[in-house]
Amino acid sequence: MTHWSFLLSNVHPAFEPVTSAEIESLGVRVEEYRHRATGAQHLHIASDNSENVFLVALRTVPHDSTGVAHILEHTALCGSEKYPVRDPFFMMIRRSLNTFMNAFTSSDWTAYPFASQNRKDFDNLLDVYLDAVFFARLDPLDFAQEGHRLEFAETENPQSDLVFKGVVFNEMKGAMSSVTSQLWQKLSKYLFPTSTYHFNSGGEPADIPDLSYQQLVDFYRTHYHPSNAIFMTFGDIDAAEHQAVFEEKALHKFDQLDEKIAVEREKLYVAPVRVEESYPLPAEEGDKEKTHIVLGWLLGDVTDLEQSLTAHLLAGVLLDNSASPLMRLLETTDLGQSPSPLCGLDDSQRELVFVCGIEGSERERADELEKQVLKVLEDVAENGVPYEQISAALHQLELQQREIGGDGYPYGLQLILTALTGATHRGDAIGLLNIDATLEKLREQIKDPKFIANAARTLLLENNHRIRLVLSPDSEMAERTELAEKVRLEEIKAGLNDQEKQQIIETAKALADRQQRKDDESILPKVGVEDIPAELPRVDGAIEDLNGNKISRYGAGTNGLVYQQLVAVLPEFSDEERLLLPYYCQNLSEVGLGDKDYLEVQQWQAAVAGSLHSFTSQRTALDNLDSQSGHFILSGKALAANQAALTELMQATMEQVRFDELPRIKELLLQTLARREQSVVGNGHALAMAAASAGFNRAAADGHEFGGLQGLRQLRALVKDLDTDSGLENIAATFNGIHQKILGAERQFLVIGEEDKLSEFTSALSPLASSGSGNSAATNGAFTPRRVQEMWVANSQVNFCAKAYPTVPMSHPDAAPLAVLGGFLRNGYLHRTIREQGGAYGGGASHDVTIGAFRFYSYRDPRMADTLKDFDASVEWLLNESHEDLQVEEAILGVVGGMDKPGSPAGEAKKAFHSKLYGRTHEVRQAFRRKVTEVTLDDLQRVGKTYLQADKANTAVVTGNHGRDAGLALDLHEEKL
Repeated sequence: MTHWSFLLSNVHPAFEPVTSAEIESLGVRVEEYRHRATGAQHLHIASDNSENVFLVALRTVPHDSTGVAHILEHTALCGSEKYPVRDPFFMMIRRSLNTFMNAFTSSDWTAYPFASQNRKDFDNLLDVYLDAVFFARLDPLDFAQEGHRLEFAETENPQSDLVFKGVVFNEMKGAMSSVTSQLWQKLSKYLFPTSTYHFNSGGEPADIPDLSYQQLVDFYRTHYHPSNAIFMTFGDIDAAEHQAVFEEKALHKFDQLDEKIAVEREKLYVAPVRVEESYPLPAEEGDKEKTHIVLGWLLGDVTDLEQSLTAHLLAGVLLDNSASPLMRLLETTDLGQSPSPLCGLDDSQRELVFVCGIEGSERERADELEKQVLKVLEDVAENGVPYEQISAALHQLELQQREIGGDGYPYGLQLILTALTGATHRGDAIGLLNIDATLEKLREQIKDPKFIANAARTLLLENNHRIRLVLSPDSEMAERTELAEKVRLEEIKAGLNDQEKQQIIETAKALADRQQRKDDESILPKVGVEDIPAELPRVDGAIEDLNGNKISRYGAGTNGLVYQQLVAVLPEFSDEERLLLPYYCQNLSEVGLGDKDYLEVQQWQAAVAGSLHSFTSQRTALDNLDSQSGHFILSGKALAANQAALTELMQATMEQVRFDELPRIKELLLQTLARREQSVVGNGHALAMAAASAGFNRAAADGHEFGGLQGLRQLRALVKDLDTDSGLENIAATFNGIHQKILGAERQFLVIGEEDKLSEFTSALSPLASSGSGNSAATNGAFTPRRVQEMWVANSQVNFCAKAYPTVPMSHPDAAPLAVLGGFLRNGYLHRTIREQGGAYGGGASHDVTIGAFRFYSYRDPRMADTLKDFDASVEWLLNESHEDLQVEEAILGVVGGMDKPGSPAGEAKKAFHSKLYGRTHEVRQAFRRKVTEVTLDDLQRVGKTYLQADKANTAVVTGNHGRDAGLALDLHEEKL
């Protein structure tokens, strides 16, 4: 099943082999090595996949919440011994054909991963990454830029107010605006009273300014040493080749480090602990039913594979779906609105954490919730759970193990991150990938009716290391936090002498000079347009007839899974139906079917399918932004052996769905509202861009209405009517009306699986085949363009800014230059002004051909007016400054790299099918890609002058109460959620 040669003797002399294992279920061989001199670990996942992945991880164990590991992650990427330029990481992003490039700070490790399909590019990035990690310069000015610094509000006026600045400082202000992040951090604070997880590894905004530059350097010297490093690789490059580079570029310069960095096991409580904390919520939001109540347990060492999988199985039995006993309680209890977003098992740290709870509650309901949760657990421990439910949960574990991912980020990186937890804690990293034997053992163990019952009793009921956290809203907390920061800055300023004030001014000036400095980029390696493959990767399928319907079949290496979709043309809907269409899709696979209620259906799904869900897709025509077509998709996946059962389930979903379970519909809508409200501060830039674009055409307006802030506002209004039976009955009736129209629509099918199984897969789909009555396809309703100048106020400590300009569809000659222009402006101007100088976590520009909009954005941004000015200034820079052809080439590489980025085998087939569905055939995409490679500087300046005109700009900002006055001063209209 493998296609490479491997000999244990084929190892670099500087390394010694430790162990290896063939993992047939993943189609890989995992090899572990140790560096003789330093003890550095190398884990190589050998595969015939040409997308090679590299990651180097360091065990980082902070003992406070100053964010030292996080700030070091940023600062290490700001220049190294071999590459003493100011910003090699971001420079390499644009000099590369990488398919992934980033850096992560977790709670106990920091990792630097990248992936590329181009060998030259891979070698370039490896050289830069090794030097950045092990030979970082750590310039104090980079620490000031990326971490924190003091500046005067009027930079050269010591009489003006002092302010804190810094990229990580603002990033964490944004990150900790998320209630979910606060909930997890507060829970960890008490679950881990003595270990590193007690602290916020990303940094608490109030604590970040306590970190000194010397503390950063000291942390680097011990934690960023090869003795504390884990090298991980994936792909078709031999391990020995990687090791030769590791040794030559870095490792030969180091000896063994005496200090051993590790996370100690937590000291366990002798009795459960109950705590209360608060989170900031604006007064206008109200505090009724805004409390979170969660219970958390520590379940043991994550490196114990058998214990870990037993815990996963128990969590699945209790929480996997609405029929699971604990999830059923959390969804149906009248103590809260929906289950907590933290529900589940976390295995990313040294100790396994199990969490359950609710949101949308009140603090006085905590005792009753705890009582009800323990009652469910007691029932499971006493009476067990039906074998069918346990088997279904184990089935889901097997599916997760077998599925080849890669649609979110590279498949090889997914495998690497799975193994990293074990490697971090010096456990069996290979075992975390090679779980087949343990799964087989679990299959035998669950035949004992007491197995899950005993696990529930041992791991949960008799486990005294339990926390009950009540997190309640506080309408004055944000104001107190702002005041505390202001007072702190005033006290610092009062204690400054004239020399110290002058030093702050000089540091700000030195940093500004450094940010404006033009580095010699030629010292960095690069790929060029000549390295771009001539052809866009092609995925072809076969089209056949299935009882009068079209079926598209794609052979792909799916590792024993099958993916299938029913695709129907979107019919004409009334305004009310159109408003409820997204929620119809969310409810379709979550309610009862025929004589089965939704609980029975949930169990049915868990037993036969990996997933079953429906959604809609809509795209504009290639040559007309005012012409839009759409489809309804019912999508499922399963083990190949269960394909007939999956088809039966899909058929029942389409033909027997019942929308008469009104309490269930209410639960689902409340859960959807909770999730969308929580996602605002994490997705603020995308929401701002959608709002800014919404005035251009129907397609852009739909994005704002269905998935954007307008949709959230409409959902809030919809939920207010749920307390009346008539409101729920009207929704159910509308769902039925939508369903009947979709049933009558023209349909076709998509099936993806192993090539030798496609014929039998096609035959099994016959029951779903139906010609329909051919309901009329949706027409494009009248749309009146409008000017957008909006400010949306959310619960956020930072801003998300966007400007949008109307442009052209994909077939227009200017579409390719506009695509390249986004990267050109980001690389050459926006990154420096918005991130480095402005302190935002990110900023840039892009062109969306599906709605014909060129959009600027900033992410977790402390500024508003100045950022919007920077968007305009970037256009002036484009038109009036001199530029180099190299800058254009770098922007072209970014666009082509994005187009060529591979997904999973099934994901690539889905993308090819759905692109073709809307006229984006391989030939069309290939032609567009070729046009991208031919873009010139003249093209960029021409389209910039043509489309990015000030009077055509629409503006939208997502902010918090702190930004309301600034938004009003910009004449932005305040929009209420």
